Amino acid sequence: MNTESAENIPSDNNDVTSSGSPAESFADLFEKSNKQVVRFSPGQKIKARIVSISGDLAFIDLGDKSEGAISVSEFRDKEGNAQVKPGDEFEAFFVSVENGIRKFTTLIRGYSAISLKNIRDAFEAEIPVQGEIKREVKGGFEVLVGDVRCFCPFSQIDLKGGREGGIYLGRTFPFKVLEFEENGKNIILSRRSLLEQEKAEKVEKLKASLQTGMEVTGTVRSVLNFGAFVDLGGIDGLIPASEISWARNERPSDILSLGQQVTARILSLDWGNNKLSLSLKAMQPDPWSSVAATYAEGSRVSGKVVRLTPFGAFVNLEPGIDGLIHISNLGTGRRINHPKEVVEVGQTLEAYVLSVDTDNRKISLSINPKVEPEKITLPSVGEILEGKVEKIMPFGVFVKLKNGLTGLVPNSEMATAQGSDHKKTFPEGADIKVAVIEIDTDNNKVKLSRKAAMDMAVKQEYEEYLTESRQTDSSSGGLGTLGDLLKAKMEGKK
Repeated sequence: MNTESAENIPSDNNDVTSSGSPAESFADLFEKSNKQVVRFSPGQKIKARIVSISGDLAFIDLGDKSEGAISVSEFRDKEGNAQVKPGDEFEAFFVSVENGIRKFTTLIRGYSAISLKNIRDAFEAEIPVQGEIKREVKGGFEVLVGDVRCFCPFSQIDLKGGREGGIYLGRTFPFKVLEFEENGKNIILSRRSLLEQEKAEKVEKLKASLQTGMEVTGTVRSVLNFGAFVDLGGIDGLIPASEISWARNERPSDILSLGQQVTARILSLDWGNNKLSLSLKAMQPDPWSSVAATYAEGSRVSGKVVRLTPFGAFVNLEPGIDGLIHISNLGTGRRINHPKEVVEVGQTLEAYVLSVDTDNRKISLSINPKVEPEKITLPSVGEILEGKVEKIMPFGVFVKLKNGLTGLVPNSEMATAQGSDHKKTFPEGADIKVAVIEIDTDNNKVKLSRKAAMDMAVKQEYEEYLTESRQTDSSSGGLGTLGDLLKAKMEGKK
């Protein structure tokens, strides 16, 4: 091949057929060969555009260089005028193939020209029809689809069933044909099935779009003691009572009401169990973020008592912030058995901040200002002390020592017979001698024993006796009889 002849070969864009018309490129031919005619299934919905009208048929473009047809009668109004023209767009449903023509319908438009055959086609293809609710009858409603009378049971008019017929009368809705029997004499419709289908589609879209941490807006559908359900447009989310507000003691009904629009944050998604948890509290600033600056140690605060427990009283200082007054900080120098002896729920009181633990969200309070405790000199183990009975408990006796420290004598250390009534034997305020048997230096606690004190006293007397006996022995030159020694001891005590 010479250069000149090669240069004269026409390009793809300039190829012509023998008749002189441009030839199709290989790419165009390949694309055409792979183009298949679109197949439709009964009831399939498409976006239709009228391309032409011929006689009783309106032809629509199906997008695959083919056309479908819709009866012009579906577009006629009550006066018989056709309300359609080329270029109009709407939704249509595939019915069947008749005489090689793919037939579609717009039954959902609901014109009076709809016939029994159209409704039967809709029933077979599961295509919705448009109907007007005319009146309430026994068990449901009479619905006109075009000029055909149909029946919709109460249970099928809405998702929850509609007994309030007045709110539906005169209104037009899409319906699914549930039954078509006796040649059209018994036609049963359902609006509920379409609503359920629509809801299911919305739920699937929400499942695909929702994520943990996302902010969503919905309508409060119900308010209960444990929280509130919010409709997010097809699916409900639960706001637990603990996630409605930072304030712990407010009821959900005090904050939320039916129909209220709220914006919340998604806490968790569990599609397996159809559970979606929301939080309103997460949309508000965390009050604990500024606690350290607001409640300095030693500062004076005011709050309301919201809860009593055996170990103390909880005081609400602001929404979401509670402080604890331990039972040991409730008394004014006296021992109390329960906080209710000093305060009650709902009472407003002033207190002092002892400490703030932001990591664990704890504030310790006291009725009295914080003072540095006096340094107590603890006794030694084995030391014998004198004190007064302060309180009798089932497990032992509390003894107030002369240095101000209180110690416990367990029942096993009282040197009394098992089952003895210590309240009678050792009344409060009675003098008692005890020995220190154990010390807890971290908590300034001592464990005492009356039994050990008695044993140590006997031992001391015995040692004194031995000392005196040795002295007597050395002066008399002999040990003497046991009777002499005891006699000498007794005379020494006189």
